[in-house]
Amino acid sequence: MTNVVSPNQIAAGLTEHWSPRVVAELDDSFVKVAKVLGSLTWHSHDKEDELFYVLKGSLTIEMEDRTVVLHEGEAFVVPKGVRHNPVAVEECHIMLIERKSTLHTGTEVTTKTRSLADQLRPV
Repeated sequence: MTNVVSPNQIAAGLTEHWSPRVVAELDDSFVKVAKVLGSLTWHSHDKEDELFYVLKGSLTIEMEDRTVVLHEGEAFVVPKGVRHNPVAVEECHIMLIERKSTLHTGTEVTTKTRSLADQLRPV
C-alpha cells in the first residue's frame, strides 16, 4: 500500500468484532486493525510472533502462565508457540502486526475465525 492510512479511523469504522482487516504490508508482515469485544478463543501460532497494540480501550491477553492487560497506547508481543486468548470486557480497537503466514486463530477454527481473504477485503 502506498497511501496514508489511519489505523484509528479504520478500526472505528469496522462493523464486525474479531474480524481483522489488513491496512498495510511491511516486508513479510501485515499490519491489521480490528474491533474486538468478548473473548476470541485459546490458540497459538507455532511459527509466528504476534504484536498487539491497543488503539482504544483495553485488552486482556490470557496466557497459560500469566495474564497481561494492555491499555490505550500499549503494545505486547505474544511469542510464537504461546497459547493465548485475547479478551475485551468492553469494545476495544487494536492494531496487529504479524507475518503473512499467521492464521487468525492458529489451528483452532471457530465461528470467529477469519480467512486471509476476509482480512484482505477493502475497508
